[in-house]
Amino acid sequence: MFLRKTLVAALIAGLHLTAPAATQPVPKPAATTAAADAATKAHLALQALFDEAWEAEARTAPEWATLRGDLRFNDKLSDRSATALAARDAFARDMLARAQAVDVGPLKDTDRVSLVLFINRYQQEVAMQGFAGYRTLTLGTLYGAQSALAGFARNVPVNNETQVKQWLARLAAYPARVDQEIAILRHGLALGWVTSKPVLARAIAQVEGQLTEDVTKSPAYEPFARMTVDAGVKANYQTQGQAAMRELFYPAQRKLLAVMKDELSPKAPDSGSLSTYPGGDKVYEALILRHVTLPLAAGDIHTTGLREAARIRAEMEKVKAEAGFDGDLAAFKKFLYSDPKFFNQSADELLDGYRAIAKRIDPELPKLFTQLPRSPYGIRGMPPYTGEGAADNYNGPSLDGTTPGWFNANAIAFKRRPKWAMETLVAHETVPGHHLQISRQVELGELPNFRRQSQYSVFSEGWALYAETLGPQIGLFRDPYTRFGHLQAQMFRAARLVTDTGLHALGWNRDKAIAYMIEQTGHDATFMTAEVDRYLSQPGQALSYMMGELKIKELRARSEAALGARFDQRRFHMAVIDQGAMPLPLLEQRINAWILSERARP
Repeated sequence: MFLRKTLVAALIAGLHLTAPAATQPVPKPAATTAAADAATKAHLALQALFDEAWEAEARTAPEWATLRGDLRFNDKLSDRSATALAARDAFARDMLARAQAVDVGPLKDTDRVSLVLFINRYQQEVAMQGFAGYRTLTLGTLYGAQSALAGFARNVPVNNETQVKQWLARLAAYPARVDQEIAILRHGLALGWVTSKPVLARAIAQVEGQLTEDVTKSPAYEPFARMTVDAGVKANYQTQGQAAMRELFYPAQRKLLAVMKDELSPKAPDSGSLSTYPGGDKVYEALILRHVTLPLAAGDIHTTGLREAARIRAEMEKVKAEAGFDGDLAAFKKFLYSDPKFFNQSADELLDGYRAIAKRIDPELPKLFTQLPRSPYGIRGMPPYTGEGAADNYNGPSLDGTTPGWFNANAIAFKRRPKWAMETLVAHETVPGHHLQISRQVELGELPNFRRQSQYSVFSEGWALYAETLGPQIGLFRDPYTRFGHLQAQMFRAARLVTDTGLHALGWNRDKAIAYMIEQTGHDATFMTAEVDRYLSQPGQALSYMMGELKIKELRARSEAALGARFDQRRFHMAVIDQGAMPLPLLEQRINAWILSERARP
């Protein structure tokens, strides 16, 4: 299991991380040379293992390779056949065994941390191999087999004729890929694992949204609209692209759609709770561990959510009083969601508002950090096919720096995005939230590539939620309405702890979950229904936000108490993010060592 009584736990216990050099014994020169030579040899051997895994991932997941700036496999799609998936599983088991066999004695602390993370990564993969049924649930509300190529299309490079031809090759490979996905879905049918009706309905709607009457309006055609090639050949490639859409992409999506409607829908369960699937309770335990990185019980997380919701509700009452509102909290929420003055009049106005907030934040960041990332970011609307209920999200920059970070805003839902909530969302998705943390991680060139791209939801989402709380220091939340917007976002994440665990472990049905989310947050039914369906689609992921934030707040409070006047929040923030994303136990070890080093600093 993950970080419990394993080599990983032993490694963490032995790490010094950033502990002060003064606490270490000074070796004799001969010993120093021998130790340095051994460390160098061990480092090179370990790096070779990391490189082998990195290369294998690029070859087996060429879409991911493209997104991180590795363009060698731009004409290929991932092989999702049973044979290929079995080979990937075997490779993960082999990597784990080889990593666990590494002699950690000669390794420097930085290499030990990398090994911990590498082992943990493959422990997660191998652990999920035991849940064959769950792994067939490849359809989702925001991400999934039904939208993978369409979502990928807006991020592929088409800066020359070679890259345009590569996108054509990927379209040509798509029908075979769909056949593989259909085989996975049918395998799930045989195992008693079928996507629930609410999630399946959203996936079906997404496929239908991609099958526009005009093929040039379909998201998979988007690369042909923005390609940068000579005018003399552009029309020809667009003609080829339209033909590929009609003859390859559309038929494949219609085939997938037919399977979803004719084979899956009749067997789809009304409830998407993992507790209703065979062995689903064990799956949820594993997913809590995966997303929270701590062996916590669902009931304990549920209780934490209720406690945090009560605390935030009390803060909301104070802000309501500051606003001078005469009425209860429910009436105040209704007012905030109904008065036209709180809403933008168009998608463009919403996007412009987000960009204006980002420009206000950028110059304030030196108050919070000693170093800032160089990677730029942009703000753009999400494709319409994702629907009004889809959650805003962020894509990080590529390793080579050619692709910026992107805040993908659901602009078509501008009527449901109040102005008083915009500052919090920008802080979360861009800076000092996701973009700052993830782009900083990407730029840590001294780390192995896999660490520069590592993803721990509890770390990244926890950081982004914590980053929201820094808003008052950078000019945000200057009035009661935007302060309430921040509290409402906090309430949203607390309610997720209650709802996700309620759905998958405590017997809640979908209607109860939706009603609870509406009551606690004040959001409308359309958005909250989409959110609950997301929790059905991605069990456990919604737990990572507040659980991660609470840990970072705990570590900050510990640091402030230990350091007193010596505490510098800019240095604390760098200590949190400057080794990339990591599990919470390792982050805690790191901050404990940082406290010691700060005490010893002149």
